[in-house]
Amino acid sequence: MSERPNILWLVTEDMGPYIPPFGDSTIVTPNLSRLAAEGVVYTNLFSTSGVCAPSRAAIIMGMYPSSIGANHMRTTSYTEVTGLPEYGAVPPPDARMVSELLRMNGYYCSNNYKEDYQFTAPKTGWDESSPYAHWRNRDKNQPFFSVFNFTETHESGLFEPYGFREIETRHYHSGNRDYKWENFGTSHAKNRMAEEETPVHLPKDTKFDIPPYLPDTPKVRRDMWKLYNNIAEMDGQVGAILKQLEEDGLLENTIIFFYGDHGGPLPREKRLIYDSGLNTPLIIRFPNKQHAGTRNNELLSFVDFAPTLLSLIGAEPPQYMQGQAFLGKYRSKNERKYIHAAADRFDGFTDAIRAVRDSRFKYIRNYRPEQGYYLPVAYREQIPTMQELLRLRDAGKLNEAQLQWFRQKKPKEELFDCTVDPYELNNLAENPQYQEKLVELRTEMDRWLKEIGDVPDLPEKKLIAKLWKGGHTQPVTAAPEINVLNGKVAISCNTEGASIGYKIIDSNGKMPDPWSIYREPIALGENEKIICQAYRIGFLPSKVVGK
Repeated sequence: MSERPNILWLVTEDMGPYIPPFGDSTIVTPNLSRLAAEGVVYTNLFSTSGVCAPSRAAIIMGMYPSSIGANHMRTTSYTEVTGLPEYGAVPPPDARMVSELLRMNGYYCSNNYKEDYQFTAPKTGWDESSPYAHWRNRDKNQPFFSVFNFTETHESGLFEPYGFREIETRHYHSGNRDYKWENFGTSHAKNRMAEEETPVHLPKDTKFDIPPYLPDTPKVRRDMWKLYNNIAEMDGQVGAILKQLEEDGLLENTIIFFYGDHGGPLPREKRLIYDSGLNTPLIIRFPNKQHAGTRNNELLSFVDFAPTLLSLIGAEPPQYMQGQAFLGKYRSKNERKYIHAAADRFDGFTDAIRAVRDSRFKYIRNYRPEQGYYLPVAYREQIPTMQELLRLRDAGKLNEAQLQWFRQKKPKEELFDCTVDPYELNNLAENPQYQEKLVELRTEMDRWLKEIGDVPDLPEKKLIAKLWKGGHTQPVTAAPEINVLNGKVAISCNTEGASIGYKIIDSNGKMPDPWSIYREPIALGENEKIICQAYRIGFLPSKVVGK
């Protein structure tokens, strides 16, 4: 492997540990099982939230969502429900998307194609972010960081009729070559696909282990069948990308990550900060099958991904990142002792919950104990299992474990032994035998909240005012200023922390697709022109200026 490895991220949605490398052999996943056999299985990866957008903000920034205003799902929509303006998370001025930092280190960075970071990505964030994005579009021999997002396992894949997904084709271009995946499903449904057209990977009479917080009924078993069937579809899509990597002769110079954007898609999984909503599989294959077939049980958080990426390419992670590298040159000397998570607004419903977990125990603090756990999120209620839970609740037919989620009030504190009680049903917070652990985790939560500046249950309106420094409208990045000094073009921006993107227009009027990142004065050729735009994450972009 060269000193500058390629890095490939294969990212699926709403994914609990439902695959053979993590002990669940219900469905066959030849591609993921091969990755695991040739790589390392990480059993204790936790998202920072039980839902995608806040977690993706953590991944791309290396910062906890609640430290930058990215904790509500979603900040860039649901304005008609919340009555609040659209806004973006505002990280510190020196913070950058990790992809931009990799670009600054010479990497070609492509994202195919979901973003969902709780802010609009600056044009300097990616060389390409689209259904066409692929490492094959890079300059020859340029190292790459490429992300492929698979949406087949999203919770909407459980809606009825089965296959309620948009149909699209993704294209991968390289010169005269055109690579396509037909019927690559996305989770944001627009068209209906007939069930008989949906590939079936699992007999419909398959028996499933139903978690105790769900009822064992035909509708729930059918949703479990769909869940596993969707995983098999995703596994095939992973295989298509791996095949392209091998065709290009890049397999042994590429570090491959496979992971989910949070835990599972079922009710009492997604959006909650029990392990069922946070724990997601991670498999990393290293070049030449280094450490093949091993398992790693250290605690990992999504905030660790960005610093680890930089560490793997030999770049020191910046101080503002709140995670720690677990691989590479700058790997932390100490393994993580705790992971942290938060739950706030989901669509039109708001709660305020924080969690801290060590290798065995989970502590949860409910800032709205007078409010029940269950939130009637309309999107989730399209899942037949959710409808079944509500029907059986109203009929008085749920057992004690299944009724817990529907309690009218929550305890202020919860403590679970996740080894003995993996479904987190037996609250130990008032058990005298566990008071020492309760105090330890309570103290750690207080420390973490103070360190990252998190104020749980801060009204979202006040949060926006804080992010906008008391302004009533989203701040705008100042327009770049272009000056010619000693025959070179120098560009500056008065907005602290702004990134500046630019394109050079040649004498024939042609210009490249990606925006380059301005770092130092640029020499223009004869009859060349330049355009530029400035971006500060969480601000509106500047106008485009040229010279």
